[in-house]
Amino acid sequence: MSGAGQRVLSMLLWSWGGTVYFLLEVAFKSVTHEPERISWTMLVLAMLLTVPVERCGEQLPWEVPLIWQALVCAALATAAEFAAGLILNVWLGLGIWDYSHMWGNILGQICPQFFLVWWVLCLVFIPMFDWLRWAVTGGRKPTYKLI
Repeated sequence: MSGAGQRVLSMLLWSWGGTVYFLLEVAFKSVTHEPERISWTMLVLAMLLTVPVERCGEQLPWEVPLIWQALVCAALATAAEFAAGLILNVWLGLGIWDYSHMWGNILGQICPQFFLVWWVLCLVFIPMFDWLRWAVTGGRKPTYKLI
């Protein structure tokens, strides 16, 4: 892929992936009656995560089942959420999210339930990012094995 093609793809991913995730975050926090916890920092985190998630999808062979690709990306997203939570919630005290009431949480920043949410989102985002990459750069058309 040319440098220009990669830059176009990165810009599309940052803007599209970040915006879609942020809108999902706004909807979730509005439905759960926590609109005061909506923060621009989640938009930034989502934008930063789109490129590594796309790179994971691009680097893993097509033979790797989609559920396993999503598992790798969900682990990446959960690690980023943990790091961001330690900085934003624990160190800076912004209180953007708090999972301390949820089973299996670690320092109130991550929990198995939201790892599962990340996994489901990655099941959707990986094919979307692959098709976007294919539309921008060409190459091999995306194909998947679910299991």
